Amino acid sequence: MPSRRQIYRRRRIVVFGGLLLALGVGFYLPMTLLAPLQASVAEVPDHPVEPGAAAELAFPGYGASAIGAVGFPHVLATAGSEKALPMASITKIVTALVTLEAHPLGVDEAGPAVTMTAADVALYDAYRHVNGKVAPVHAGEVYTQRELLDLALIESANNYATTLAIWAFGSEADFVAAAQAWVLAHDLPSVVIVDSTGLDPGDRATASDLVELGRLALADPVVSAIVGTESLTLHDVGLVENSNELLGTHGVTGIKTGTLDDFGANLLFSAQYAIGSSTVTLVGVVLGGVDHPSIDAAITKLLATAQAGFHEVDVTDVGEDFASYTTDWGQTSEAEAGAEAVLLTWSDTPIRVEVSADPVRIEAAGSDVGQVVFSAGDQSITVPLVLSTAITDPGPGWRLTHPGELF
Repeated sequence: MPSRRQIYRRRRIVVFGGLLLALGVGFYLPMTLLAPLQASVAEVPDHPVEPGAAAELAFPGYGASAIGAVGFPHVLATAGSEKALPMASITKIVTALVTLEAHPLGVDEAGPAVTMTAADVALYDAYRHVNGKVAPVHAGEVYTQRELLDLALIESANNYATTLAIWAFGSEADFVAAAQAWVLAHDLPSVVIVDSTGLDPGDRATASDLVELGRLALADPVVSAIVGTESLTLHDVGLVENSNELLGTHGVTGIKTGTLDDFGANLLFSAQYAIGSSTVTLVGVVLGGVDHPSIDAAITKLLATAQAGFHEVDVTDVGEDFASYTTDWGQTSEAEAGAEAVLLTWSDTPIRVEVSADPVRIEAAGSDVGQVVFSAGDQSITVPLVLSTAITDPGPGWRLTHPGELF
């Protein structure tokens, strides 16, 4: 028979054992059943996307050429001389932009009226004497600022370009100073302006900088509208026809011709094309052609090859997997594309794929779990990633038997 000491010891063991069991159950059960789950980190495999085919541009074999596109920084490609060459009447684009910066004009506004004087008639005579392109003028005629811009850019009339510059700045010299400051402010380091017309061969620029000038022209709504006008009729002048004979053909929307007898034919051009569901606006220039028919034929070939150099690449479809999850309790799910996407690319520019997939715990199917960014050069598109199937709580059985995965 147990002694009283033994009975007392047994009772203490039972009581304290029960208390310990109660305390254990009281703490262990809620801690395991309510403990936050460890986040599952995504596994992200490589996801290469094949680029488009390399462009094969048909640049002419003379002078200097360059081509770019709106929305694609810098030039896409160049050929020929890298030196600054005579711009000829492309200079009038600078004249127009500098004037509009000093005297802003809405696209539907006529602007101030300017009365022609004997000095403007003298300009007509002076430019005609050196075989420069002119439009008729008589003292007392009144033209608006917009009409002067039309005559300078559409007709490429040298006398009206200088009339515009002197009206805007007071003198040709003051215009030249303003123009030089303007080209520096717009990061066109090779552009040199010595007059308002381009008749002086000292008006020079590289082909690359002229592409940038073309972008600026298209970005200005007034200049863009004027250089895209094929013809118009003006009082006292009559029919004014655009000197750019490519305008309205082969997708060409502008911009400006240039001709110097001792240098050749130039054309700063823009053209617009549909590439799949996208629209591409090309901006390019060819300097130093023999004449305008030959330079127009060369640009037509160049535009066809440049258009073919753009591609819409299908980078993803809805539901395409970019990352996967496996939880500690054995559930699996995928981070999949929430939308289809295409990326407009130039030539064989490599396509980069950057996946950002968030860690997950308990998530419903379709929850946002990150994004994937496709980029080629400076073009990019972002697609959301969503969870393909729900990740649910593992339940009490797993929780109670896997404390090591919880704590």
